[in-house]
Amino acid sequence: MNAFPASDWLLLGIFLAFVAATVAGALIAVNTVRIIRSVCGLAICCVGLAGLFYFLSSPFLALMEILIYVGAVCVTIIFAVMLAEPDEPTPERLVKPYPILGFLAAAAIAAGVFYGVAHLSLDTGWLNPAASRVNDGSVHAIGVALLTTYSLPFELISLVLLVAILGALAIAHDGRRKG
Repeated sequence: MNAFPASDWLLLGIFLAFVAATVAGALIAVNTVRIIRSVCGLAICCVGLAGLFYFLSSPFLALMEILIYVGAVCVTIIFAVMLAEPDEPTPERLVKPYPILGFLAAAAIAAGVFYGVAHLSLDTGWLNPAASRVNDGSVHAIGVALLTTYSLPFELISLVLLVAILGALAIAHDGRRKG
């Protein structure tokens, strides 16, 4: 006799599909040499993350993940690549002197992040979302929180993004003149 009903197995399968899409997209984004393939991997990873947000009862964050990261960031990167000068990587630029050191550093950082998140989730109310829920997660509640409680960080984030865009434009403009 099964311990779980069929609907639980279906939900588990969908959840694992989103986890697999997130991990596969991240691996594609990191391990490929071509920038377009990296952007496609980033888009797959973001769609997987949106599915995970949906499973965390945050449909607003899932929708924003798709709209902002897949719809805006990935498309902007692709447009930037299409407008840039072609610069194919040469084999001597692709050879890394000590590839194992980068892998060991990345594995150590990933293990530290995993340990920190696991420790934090076990010691806080993450496992009981009803106890730690501040609001109902609706668009109205998020909008009220952004314009009242979190208005200063919200405005600071917009200023940081503005400075980043202006800096990217300045770097791109100088790069065009040097060539």
